[in-house]
Amino acid sequence: MLDIQPTGAACGATVQGVDLSAPLTIETVDAIRKAWIEHQVIVFPEQNLSDEDLVRITNDLGSIGDDPYFVSIHENTPVVALTRRADEKAPVFAEVWHTDWSFKKEPPIGTCLYSLTIPPVGGDTGFTNQQKALAEMPKELRARLEGKIALHSAAAGYGPDGAYGTREEDSDRSMKILYSEDAHDVETHAIINVHPESGKETIFGTAGYICGIEGMEHEEANQLILDLYQWQTRPEFQYTHKWQENMLVIWDNRCVLHKANGGYDGYDRELHRTTIAGAPELCL
Repeated sequence: MLDIQPTGAACGATVQGVDLSAPLTIETVDAIRKAWIEHQVIVFPEQNLSDEDLVRITNDLGSIGDDPYFVSIHENTPVVALTRRADEKAPVFAEVWHTDWSFKKEPPIGTCLYSLTIPPVGGDTGFTNQQKALAEMPKELRARLEGKIALHSAAAGYGPDGAYGTREEDSDRSMKILYSEDAHDVETHAIINVHPESGKETIFGTAGYICGIEGMEHEEANQLILDLYQWQTRPEFQYTHKWQENMLVIWDNRCVLHKANGGYDGYDRELHRTTIAGAPELCL
């Protein structure tokens, strides 16, 4: 039986009482999924997992999603290593709020991240609860967002002129990141959605991947995107996760934003990641 302890923050729970290195029963997978949907971010400490285990767990919760701008560890695995060397000078990767790959037609429903090497200071991951942010949103801001369709694009990050584009070609970044003209493609998603499994309303997406709003002039859209960002990332909606080695964290991309935090210069850090793809009816 799972032992589930909420973090006491805006989202998140620690889950114990299960060995994820062993195949899981249908009943256990169902219990994990229930906890995941309820708490949005679930943390499994003291798990000794291989990359094969990580892939199996990902498939238990959906299926393996693709990471279009990352290079996997080996040709025969979808697992991506998020690494940073102790002497690395490149900026910390993903140090802005986002939800993974929201520019896809069917974005991943979740992400799995497993820690191998954790520095003694810094390197926390922030999460912010978008169901809570919407539920407590001022009526005036919500009225401005009702019915709005956001334009999502990877260009700001992964286009040739983006943050991880040609300017990074000579950087010392240990994590291999790709860029492409395809990053300029645009996909649309409603800003206010209903979570397909919990039935709760949620905000989907944020500034960065959201590059515009259908039917709105650029300046007006940018102001609304900024106003949304300032609300949806407020401290009262956040949970800050502190890592330990051999810890698996799984979050729900449909209703939380996340970001990496630095503060560990001079130390190595390595985590392994997969994304969880869902059937179309589970995607926002």
